Amino acid sequence: MIEFIENNLHSLLGLVATGVFAGLLAGLLGVGGGIIIVPVLFFLFQSYGVSAESAMAIATATSLATIIPTSISSIRSHHRKGNVDFGLIKSWAVFILIGVITGSWLVTRVDGTWLTGQFGVIATLSALNMLLRTGKPVLFQQLPGRYGQTMMASSIGFFSSMVGIGGGTISVPLLTICNYPAHKAVGTAAAIGLIISLPGTLTMLAFGISPDDAPAGTLGLVNLFGLVCIVPLTVIFAPVGASLAAKLDALKLKKVFAVVLLITGLRMLAQLYL
Repeated sequence: MIEFIENNLHSLLGLVATGVFAGLLAGLLGVGGGIIIVPVLFFLFQSYGVSAESAMAIATATSLATIIPTSISSIRSHHRKGNVDFGLIKSWAVFILIGVITGSWLVTRVDGTWLTGQFGVIATLSALNMLLRTGKPVLFQQLPGRYGQTMMASSIGFFSSMVGIGGGTISVPLLTICNYPAHKAVGTAAAIGLIISLPGTLTMLAFGISPDDAPAGTLGLVNLFGLVCIVPLTVIFAPVGASLAAKLDALKLKKVFAVVLLITGLRMLAQLYL
């Protein structure tokens, strides 16, 4: 065990730093961990000699696995405040699940380059939403009808599972532009995150084949060392970030994060063509 730690010390320290960073930003800015963890792991794994294609697939699956325990904790917290819309979850759950199973299965089959491009687009759009739509009026006065909501739910499940995010990055903006209360959108997104992360992770464990250049401790497409290092530190440091948020200007910090996320998304897209 000691020899293993010595041989993989650089990797373990990088994963520990990822957990601390993700936890602090999640608590400080209220953003989902996946939107932070995926790009950090993507570049971190490449620094270990993993190809960009393999790094993206493993980062996606590992990120989804880390979301399982954190979403459970988040659901309990938001439920105590009455901010989880279980009625909406009940009507959306099957369609989210269909999207998740389809998306996560595709992750085990498609080229990681395509996943990188997809994450780059979603990260860029999320950053622009944070920069440009904060404080802007809603676009619609209510959620769409049955078929519109079916498309929303299945799309949230599909795209979130394919890029390793818990759903809040996509579902919160979609809900809020439809005049859905922001605090309830965030709480409901936590429940959506569990519906995405649990079956998504199981699918990638069951059907994913570890690439030849996968980092040590990878099962299927999930890096177990990353999971073990990231989850406890995310849970520990999220409250620290929340405490800091009470003392700092969270709106300005969120805009700074949006700029960093925009640069990250554009860098991932540039890596495909440069």
